[in-house]
Formats: sequence, structure tokens, C-alpha cells
Amino acid sequence: MALYEHVFLARQDLSQQQVDELVERFKGVITAGGGSVGRVENWGLKSLTYRVKKNRKAYYTLMDLTCPPAALNEMERQMGLSEDVLRFLTIKVDKHEEGASAMMQKREERSDRGGFGDRDRGPRSFGDRDRGDRPARNFGDRDDRGPRRPREGAEGAAE
Repeated sequence: MALYEHVFLARQDLSQQQVDELVERFKGVITAGGGSVGRVENWGLKSLTYRVKKNRKAYYTLMDLTCPPAALNEMERQMGLSEDVLRFLTIKVDKHEEGASAMMQKREERSDRGGFGDRDRGPRSFGDRDRGDRPARNFGDRDDRGPRRPREGAEGAAE
């Protein structure tokens, strides 16, 4: 049997329980077709880059599948008919990843880092402003350029 990674996006107005029910329904389709579902990861509610069917956010879910192509086609057909599923993507893989996916590792790294206050940024540099190699600018003194001359045709425009 073939190995697949399948990600789908569910509508933002669903509850987490309803998303879990969708996962169970699609697991049932795969097992009825003679396949099995391995790891299931809920990545949570995330912002979309652009609107999809008038939604700005979606629940992302990853599923590792081991199934024949017919079972996968049936699951994708049912996802296409479901109003709760915005998008889905299936990728055939040679073997399933061990451990957490890249999205879950990213979340764990963020929690290990801590807050903003414990970073050591070092001295801040403001470029040429701190070096003092430019003379001070004074916009009120125009003595170095001479008196200001009116432009040609400026006298008639004011009248």
C-alpha cells in the first residue's frame, strides 16, 4: 500500500470537537477502504495568507495515511463535498516521518525560548548618527547658501 501525508483546512467557525469529528469520519473512510491512519496532528487555528471561501483563519490538521489509492480518492471526494473543509493536500511519501512534524517542532521551540525580556541584544547602533562624522544640520540658517531668490513667474501667480 502507498504512504501519504494529508493536510486539510477546516472552517474557522467550527469548534475543536467538530474538527475532531471530521477527522474520525475521514479515518472511517480510510479504514473502510482497507487502509490505516497513523499519526494525526492538530496544528490549531491559524491565519490564512489570503481569504479562502470568505474565511480568514482555518483549523489545520495533518494525517499520515497508509492506504490504497481507491480509499484516498473516496476520502478526497467526500472532503470536496463537505462544506466544512476549505482545502486539502495529499502528498505521496516514501516513508512517514518519526516524531513531531516541522509545524509542531516550531511550536515547541517557541515555548522553550521564553519571552522577549531574556534576550541579550547587545549595544544598538544607529548608523552614522552615533559616529559624529556629519555636521549638525540646522534648517533655520541659510547663510551658507546666500539669500533666497524668488522663482520666475512667481510674482504674477500670487496676484
